[in-house]
Amino acid sequence: MWRARRAAVACEVCQSLVKHSSGIQRNFPLQKLHLVSRSIYCSHHPTLKLQRPQLRTSFQQFSSLTNLSLHKLKLSPIKYGYQPRRNFWPARLAARLLKLRYIILGSAVGGGYTAKKTFDEWKDMIPDLSDYKWIVPDFIWEIDEYIDLEKLRKALPSSEDLAKLAPDLDKLAESFSLLKDFFTTGSPGETAFRATDHGSESDKHYRKVSDKEKIDQLQEELLHTQLKYQRILERLEKENKELRKLVLQKDDKGIHHRKLKKSLIDMYSEVLDVLSDYDASYNTQDHLPRVVVVGDQSAGKTSVLEMIAQARIFPRGSGEMMTRSPVKVTLSEGPHHVALFKDSSREFDLTKEEDLAALRHEIELRMRKNVKEGCTVSPETISLNVKGPGLQRMVLVDLPGVINTVTSGMAPDTKETIFSISKAYMQNPNAIILCIQDGSVDAERSIVTDLVSQMDPHGRRTIFVLTKVDLAEKNVASPSRIQQIIEGKLFPMKALGYFAVVTGKGNSSESIEAIREYEEEFFQNSKLLKTSMLKAHQVTTRNLSLAVSDCFWKMVRESVEQQADSFKATRFNLETEWKNNYPRLRELDRNELFEKAKNEILDEVISLSQVTPKHWEEILQQTLWERVSTHVIENIYLPAAQTMNSGTFNTTVDIKLKQWTDKQLPNKAVEVAWETLQEEFSRFMTEPKGKEHDDIFDKLKEAVKEESIKRHKWNDFAEDSLRVIQHNALEDRSISDKQQWDAAIYFMEEALQARLKDTENAIENMIGPDWKKRWLYWKNRTQEQGVHNETKNELEKMLKCNEEHPAYLASDEITTVRKNLESRGVEVDPSLIKDTWHQVYRRHFLKTALNHCNLCRRGFYYYQRHFIDSELECNDVVLFWRIQRMLAITANTLRQQLTNTEVRRLEKNVKEVLEDFAEDGEKKIKLLTGKRVQLAEDLKKVREIQEKLDAFIEALHQEK
Repeated sequence: MWRARRAAVACEVCQSLVKHSSGIQRNFPLQKLHLVSRSIYCSHHPTLKLQRPQLRTSFQQFSSLTNLSLHKLKLSPIKYGYQPRRNFWPARLAARLLKLRYIILGSAVGGGYTAKKTFDEWKDMIPDLSDYKWIVPDFIWEIDEYIDLEKLRKALPSSEDLAKLAPDLDKLAESFSLLKDFFTTGSPGETAFRATDHGSESDKHYRKVSDKEKIDQLQEELLHTQLKYQRILERLEKENKELRKLVLQKDDKGIHHRKLKKSLIDMYSEVLDVLSDYDASYNTQDHLPRVVVVGDQSAGKTSVLEMIAQARIFPRGSGEMMTRSPVKVTLSEGPHHVALFKDSSREFDLTKEEDLAALRHEIELRMRKNVKEGCTVSPETISLNVKGPGLQRMVLVDLPGVINTVTSGMAPDTKETIFSISKAYMQNPNAIILCIQDGSVDAERSIVTDLVSQMDPHGRRTIFVLTKVDLAEKNVASPSRIQQIIEGKLFPMKALGYFAVVTGKGNSSESIEAIREYEEEFFQNSKLLKTSMLKAHQVTTRNLSLAVSDCFWKMVRESVEQQADSFKATRFNLETEWKNNYPRLRELDRNELFEKAKNEILDEVISLSQVTPKHWEEILQQTLWERVSTHVIENIYLPAAQTMNSGTFNTTVDIKLKQWTDKQLPNKAVEVAWETLQEEFSRFMTEPKGKEHDDIFDKLKEAVKEESIKRHKWNDFAEDSLRVIQHNALEDRSISDKQQWDAAIYFMEEALQARLKDTENAIENMIGPDWKKRWLYWKNRTQEQGVHNETKNELEKMLKCNEEHPAYLASDEITTVRKNLESRGVEVDPSLIKDTWHQVYRRHFLKTALNHCNLCRRGFYYYQRHFIDSELECNDVVLFWRIQRMLAITANTLRQQLTNTEVRRLEKNVKEVLEDFAEDGEKKIKLLTGKRVQLAEDLKKVREIQEKLDAFIEALHQEK
């Protein structure tokens, strides 16, 4: 009997506990509860058709009272209600104390069930983060190698011990509140009834709510829940970003003492750089994925890229074209937010405004440098790496904006050039096309959508991005038009995904953080989301960045091995062609050939220092005399020889030599020396080397020779020192011995005979062939030559009459000659008579001088006596001795300058030219040409690409 009563009391207590708990929870309005909270607290509401989860048999993990033992106690019969006759308070107190253990037990059961259900609901609503395992640093997965986790787990107390030490205070407080209700004047049954009545009123209130309002409330709750978990995910990513930054900084400092490998995206970017050098036109060899960013001009391409890169790195302009050449941006993770170019070691700190301004300026300078004269855009790519914590790993290529009309200041072919550049990148079957559309303008005005539809008609690799959605929502009359654009229904363009983003308020000074906050705030309050025109995953640049990165790596994994196989086949074909065409030659590419040619050229320059001094002096003396001989004979010797005595002769010679030395001779000597150096240098550069000669270097050597000679200038102080030396040499008249006298006579005879031969040739050309040539070679004189011949004969008669005739004809003599010729029927002009006289008299003078030279062979004895008591005067021999000695001394001085200074300066110039050519890729391509060079170049690039691809594939498999 007492057992039945005990069971009835326990059941009654549990029922009152459940009703009491339900009544307490229903004091809160349903509308104010979170979606998850509503699913937990309102599970028993009659209007919600939710399935109740099964109660688990164990609630140890949810209650701190699990280990409390239930003692068997006898319960006395208890009657509820008011007892008018007796008030036996000790029994009443005992009964209430006995109820306490059942209250605590019921609270533990209810609390455990509620906590378990809450945990299940939250677990179902948390998004799947399995795709973001890469966010966790690598060393977390390897922590078990350094820490014995099993030993640590055994050392920790068990969950039962922790439950004893840490009771569930919330459940205790709830139990004590129920105990307080028992000690109040009202009965538990009354409290339970009041709670039930309140719940029924709430049910009536909710039944009045229409279904439409319920749906709106549920949608609003769902939106807030999505945004809430979006913010939670962003906070977790931010914390992970900071942790990752600390880990990478520790790696940089070498704390872990492990060798750091290149990141996967950096390895992939290097492959693309090598491919760009090998195949700039992106032909069939290059099918590796890139994210190609295309859009109309001022559609917001640059802003989207900057949001993805988390820095304002691109030049900006108000309505004008700023992107003038493709910019390849490689995004990768790193401890610091920095940017650097492929061909430069300078890092730009993207957290500092001055570095950002310098980076934008550098990009603008590189673009203008790439653009050739007469063009507006260039196909040459600028390669930029951006690193920072939390950046999505991918490679993007920003292309010039597509234009519809060529404005003033642009090249006429700008529109076609932009189209060709865009098509070259988009026709790659594995390129991901990020199509940017300005949402604030009419979609019908877009040009890029048609271009993208041509390149990817099925939309298998296109991601559509609608920018400036805030302006679109404000200005577009029909919001459904935005939905049609996003869903691709407004124009025939298909895509993998559609996204809507906001890229700021149009202020170029806005920070990335401010733009992001503005974007989140806009979409949180936007009607586009509230009315379900847009999904939560379709908005914000952060979601766009995640989607593009996932698509990029998916295509990379699908295509990279196929591309590696393609380059293996290309390498085999090139190696086979080389073996068949050049079996005995090494595979030297253009750079290696240039280095080989550089060494040969430097060896040839050094050969200049091995030329003997005698050879230098002989060449210099001979060349200098050839340059000055005409001046010496025509302007010095002939005028002086017309004088009547030796004193006047020497005076005239001294004056003219002084004038010549001061004005012309030193400069002429330096010119001769410089030309001699050039000739010797050219001879060493161009002469064949026998079997070792390789004609592939000829163009390069010729270009180096010309550029070095152009840069070389003789020392400016050489002329001043040379002038003093030459002046002193020409003032000396003392011939010391007979050998020098004979050498001077020999030098004089050679000079006069060479001049006489030139004069004879000039007269022959003037009068035509003589009788012998006319008979033997059947040649005739022209009429003019006949006139010259008659004039020559008449002038020779005059000279025979007066062999000491001066060098100039008098006017009466000219008249006499003209009349004598007219009497024979020959009409002549006075100028013709003077020209003929000049050559006739020169021949007569030279023959006379040669005869006098023979007489002076025995004149050294008279010279020593200063020609006293002698009719022989040989001052002209002394003049030629002075000229000869000046030539020898000048040649010796120039030779010293050559060997001591100028050869070294020329060698320095050659080295500078070679260094400049080594840095100029276009020069090397222009000067080192041919099938052999191109084949070796292609073979080296293909091998390098294959090696990098193999390394990348291996790293990709390791990451998996």
